[in-house]
Amino acid sequence: MNVGADTGAGPATPAETRVGGNGGPGPKPLTIGAVVKQLEREFPDISISKIRYLEDQKLLSPRRTAGGYRLYTAPDVQRLRTILRLQRDEFLPLRVIRQELAAGRAEPDAVSAPRNGPDPRAVRRASVAVRGDGALYTLREVLDDTAADAKLVRELEDFGVIKGEQRDGETYYDDTDREIVRAVAELARFGVGGRNLRVFRTSADREAALLEQILAPSLRSRNPERRKEAVEALENLAAIASHLKYLLLVRDLRKITS
Repeated sequence: MNVGADTGAGPATPAETRVGGNGGPGPKPLTIGAVVKQLEREFPDISISKIRYLEDQKLLSPRRTAGGYRLYTAPDVQRLRTILRLQRDEFLPLRVIRQELAAGRAEPDAVSAPRNGPDPRAVRRASVAVRGDGALYTLREVLDDTAADAKLVRELEDFGVIKGEQRDGETYYDDTDREIVRAVAELARFGVGGRNLRVFRTSADREAALLEQILAPSLRSRNPERRKEAVEALENLAAIASHLKYLLLVRDLRKITS
């Protein structure tokens, strides 16, 4: 494979000038460098390495030329844009994004709400999973994926925002920890540090305590089926509470800007 072929837009190869798979005329496929240039205004943190990482995570599957060039069609670019928006705007972990894409709920035609139907985005907001899949990541993997600074991760641990798991002298983080680091790294660009996040942590602790109080009897039931239903209800309540908090924040921010 020609690894160097993906370092930028590069000159057009014969494969790049082919028409679409249906035999009709259409936009020429883009190299990975051209995709970065097309999306960097909307996503300043986009990079060739990040796109490659998403491909490694089975979220993208561009076709390749015989020389190893990745070629992205218009649907490929739209899929990438959707993935990046879900990461940036909804802070969904890649595992959940993969599920959303597979279910078709995150595709462009699912973003606009029907005039007389529920907003499909509300379905996505209801996808709050309190049961992890057990995936763990090293500090280096978290830093590579989130572009965060190691000092910031240590600060989050010091303030109790995240808590890594020690195994054989190595610290590991789960999906939630990783996405917290990603979100805080974005806030850090505006000068928000770990100590400023205590308000978020306090709010989350109070919300968790309230939801636990509501479902405590079912969560502690000896009946496995009842416990399973309680966990599902907890996930739904968490999604509703999260969306309500978002709406209240939007309302207050509108007052500030009005």
